[in-house]
Amino acid sequence: MSYFKPISISLSPNVEKDDANLALNLIIRPWLWKKTKAIKQLEAEFKKYLGVKHAVSFNSGRSSLYAILKALDLPYESDVLLQAFTCNASINPILWADLNPVYVDCSKDDYNISTEDLKIKVTPDSKVLMVQHTFGMPANMKEVIELAKRYNLTLIEDVAHALGAKYDGQKVGTFGKAAFFSFSRDKVISCVYGGMAVTNDDKIGKRLEELQEEFEQPNVFWILQQLLHPILLRYFILPAYNLFDLGKIMLVFAQISHLLSKAVSWQEKRGRRPDYFPKALPNALAILALNQFSKLEKLENQRKNIAQVYYKELANTGFKLPAKFEERSPSWLRFTVQHKDAHEIIYQAWHKQNILIGDWYTTVISPFATNLKSMRYKPGTCPTAETLAKQTLNLPTHINISKEDLKRIIEFIKNYASK
Repeated sequence: MSYFKPISISLSPNVEKDDANLALNLIIRPWLWKKTKAIKQLEAEFKKYLGVKHAVSFNSGRSSLYAILKALDLPYESDVLLQAFTCNASINPILWADLNPVYVDCSKDDYNISTEDLKIKVTPDSKVLMVQHTFGMPANMKEVIELAKRYNLTLIEDVAHALGAKYDGQKVGTFGKAAFFSFSRDKVISCVYGGMAVTNDDKIGKRLEELQEEFEQPNVFWILQQLLHPILLRYFILPAYNLFDLGKIMLVFAQISHLLSKAVSWQEKRGRRPDYFPKALPNALAILALNQFSKLEKLENQRKNIAQVYYKELANTGFKLPAKFEERSPSWLRFTVQHKDAHEIIYQAWHKQNILIGDWYTTVISPFATNLKSMRYKPGTCPTAETLAKQTLNLPTHINISKEDLKRIIEFIKNYASK
């Protein structure tokens, strides 16, 4: 492993040698980029895995959510209840669908929606409840389902972080009227950009398929951008990341020149919709997603094992570790801890130890430069979420964290705690 390569929680953390080589193989086979059999194969695999009737792929989790909202055919400016302490990728599709996001505070124990605040925020105009399984920790689905029924709300699950997680033995994504998953660069499985909408409702399922056709495929340049991502990150950018900052310079140049895509565009930070959303999932990215999906058990085991090491080694260190719930089996996309100096810890880890610790979420709606007014969020309405944004940091659990990496991370955390 290169001395100059950082221990990173982001920057396409799931990419292994086979993923990068597969992307390289696809670049020289452009006839596989658009509509061929991998799209339907991925959808079939998802239906089988979740035990649902309909699984329809799109080019992102946001396109998937947008399609679900359009399929519901809701009245103009209907209220969609969702938690704060989230990403603008969960909010923008609501705005793009001409609906109104209404923010509910979250719980400091599991980072998911507060059912107590939900009871306060719900009104006769509320039509949809969108529940997020934050960082892979399932929400309290027993209470959520009960409240959705009580207030006649259509329940949508945001499973962007939580593929494979279970609540009371049942996979998340199968509780609501519909659910959406993300395969973006830092999710449980990743193909740089990608997503899936699932439902057991035949009417919604048919409409999702119609919308998939209407949205069409992204253009070939956009597909090329995504195929280059795992190749450049694994073989060029990460190995030279701290070699006189060469890797960082390459990354910035590749993004400025549009050789690589950004996870979130400047338009999205202002509530606007880039022209590559919504789109269907191209075949090339479906092939990458299938390869990752075939490794899901290995990826899950890695995350679970690392989470158990963190629990053991970081007990009694002054960091608040994730709460444990008997009925919930997290996906452990990230291991989130709380500390009053969270932002300082992230800074010190990077500048002194070459460790990129996660900063989901440093603001109540991430990324940092997101315009809260454009998101229709009023500061002070979700105080717990605003506090957590200052006090949480994420530790990596992904497949490329070696035993040596894990030891270094734990030593840094313990040393900080001892001071």
